[in-house]
Amino acid sequence: MKLLLTSGGVINKSIHDALVDMLDKPIADCNALCIPTAMYGHPWVGPGVKAWEFISGKEVNPMVNLGWKSVGVLELTALPSIDKERWVPLVKETDVLLVSGGDALYLYHWMQQSGLAELLPSLRAVYVGMSAGSMVLGPKIGEFFIGWTPPSGVDQALGFVDFSIFPHVDHEMLPGNTMAAAERWAAELQGAAYAINDDTAIKVIDGEVEVISEGHWKQF
Repeated sequence: MKLLLTSGGVINKSIHDALVDMLDKPIADCNALCIPTAMYGHPWVGPGVKAWEFISGKEVNPMVNLGWKSVGVLELTALPSIDKERWVPLVKETDVLLVSGGDALYLYHWMQQSGLAELLPSLRAVYVGMSAGSMVLGPKIGEFFIGWTPPSGVDQALGFVDFSIFPHVDHEMLPGNTMAAAERWAAELQGAAYAINDDTAIKVIDGEVEVISEGHWKQF
């Protein structure tokens, strides 16, 4: 899988160009699945109107509304209750997974419970994460971001990349998300990490990491 890990979605030309470069055909020829699950675990964004806005492409952070050939919904909380034969082929055939923000540990929990976590490494799709959808790919998220507590009580994520992500640095609506806060967060993690603002994304292909940015970021 090719990974495009964003803070605020495909929000500028540099991130958009990186996405187009990762696809093997134009956006207008690609089928996408959006995954809103992380939103339900976060009190600010779900359930309700914001989940609908993400799914319908009505939100301000471009993800679903980029001009895909088709967009479907993959709700992870529903998958354990239906046969895998009904959803696994759909995921294997899709070109792009659009994974929303929200609560990263809630998303990780349902990726595990649904079986998607096991399936992800075998996919040919481009994975586009936003905020929590990006954070979940790292080994852990850090105490700063823990909201919903998993049954295990452990800060653990997928570990598909060897770094953690602090999104939304210096966002006007998140006054606590300063670069100084990110530095303290990174020091507590004691591992590789990036702090990125919404104009920044991290591209990962075959283990090679490239930062795409029209904003500011820092590697720890």
